[in-house]
Amino acid sequence: MIKKILIANRGEIAVRIIRTCKEIGIKTVAIYSDADRISLHVILADEAYPIGSSHSTESYLNISKILNVIKKSKADAVHPGYGFLSENADFATSIKKIGVNWIGAPTKAIKLMGDKIAARNVAKKHSISLIPGSKNSIKNINSLTRIANQIGFPILVKAAGGGGGKGMRIVYSKNELIAAFDRATSEAQKAFSDSRIYLEKYLEDPRHIEIQVLSDSNGNHITLGERECSIQRRHQKIIEETPSPYIDDTLRNELSKASIILAKACNYEGAGTIEFLVDKNKKWYFLEMNTRLQVEHPITEMVNGIDLVKEQINIANGKKLSISQKDINPSGHAIECRIYAEDYLINFQPSTGKIIDYFPPAGPGVRMDEGFIRGQEVTSHYDPILAKLIVLANTRKEAIAKMDRVLTEIKIIGPVTNIPICKDIINHSTFKNGTYFIHTLNQILPEIINNQTKKIELSNTALILNQHQKKIGQIKTDDMQSNWLESGINDGIE
Repeated sequence: MIKKILIANRGEIAVRIIRTCKEIGIKTVAIYSDADRISLHVILADEAYPIGSSHSTESYLNISKILNVIKKSKADAVHPGYGFLSENADFATSIKKIGVNWIGAPTKAIKLMGDKIAARNVAKKHSISLIPGSKNSIKNINSLTRIANQIGFPILVKAAGGGGGKGMRIVYSKNELIAAFDRATSEAQKAFSDSRIYLEKYLEDPRHIEIQVLSDSNGNHITLGERECSIQRRHQKIIEETPSPYIDDTLRNELSKASIILAKACNYEGAGTIEFLVDKNKKWYFLEMNTRLQVEHPITEMVNGIDLVKEQINIANGKKLSISQKDINPSGHAIECRIYAEDYLINFQPSTGKIIDYFPPAGPGVRMDEGFIRGQEVTSHYDPILAKLIVLANTRKEAIAKMDRVLTEIKIIGPVTNIPICKDIINHSTFKNGTYFIHTLNQILPEIINNQTKKIELSNTALILNQHQKKIGQIKTDDMQSNWLESGINDGIE
């Protein structure tokens, strides 16, 4: 049985994993870069070890250094979290080679489903709907042009070895192909050390829906409902909710069935996510599988009353799933907002600096997964996510109202955050009506930023006016004091 887990990650996901470990009596080991010496995951862990310089390649992505800490700390398991090495098959193999438990997907599943082209072929083999695209990676610009003409514009140039919006380019015409090819291959190489790209038909107005799967080593597979992830900017999710306001029970069952087929096809174990695109006619297409815990997993936990990290640990211990499909009966509505340190008035550039203070929200059905403490320095070395705000209510309308209250209540003093943007999004008619799709945010963002700019201008005007009034008040006070003093002197008072 697992007794000590090294978390090969940082920030809010490391903190979230540590908290579950503490609840079930498992010791934890944190690793930290130079930039993370003062950080919450280091404070909460039972042990913490320095791993290298602030650059991720010298710390959180350095397999040999992490292996050394595993040996030094005598950890008997590793949880990779999300990002960094979480879907790196070589890392998983290295962990297993030294006799340590890997709390994640099997190496073969990581390799198979992590290769987007191979994953498409698996889906095709099992008659699961696919977006029209290339069968293999694109070798050169001639092949790119030929296949693009066959598929028809617009197309999406995508990295074969990764996701998260990296190595992805929308191409509307033949004239844009060469530039898109060069940029996508270059970005894919930098992000995933894999320059291979492939093509897909670009769907204009789809929804991004994903299904949470949970599988054990005994061949049991279940789904835990869907997550609506269509509020995105530059292919990065910002707000997620469950259940989706768009899909019905028929579509939900179809997506769940397809997800189970794919999980079985790759002999999956652990927590995984199958992602789909759903068009205006509710026709769905397999997009990809993420062989790790998702950023947005808390909303699934909230409506199901299940701790997914605890389930991952149990699965790694060889235990059967503690629940069956008939036990899954999601209740209520959950919404998550990702809080990023970024300046929305300067094209969402990362915002850095010290967190001077913060005031977390509270109340029934409110959860905050944070990865920072007062006094911590937010740097540009890593993903700018600071925290996740999650709410649960009986209905979607109540959940939106609760999230609105929570976004008003939370205060982070220091780096600029996207909190005002999140608040405007959930109060926008397209979100309240549930009629949004993956390009909606790009369409409404200019309006939202314009509103925020006006609010800041009004606030600045009010501040200047307030300071002016204080100054006038001080002048009047000084005059009164002078008159009083003069009167006192005349009366012989010193």
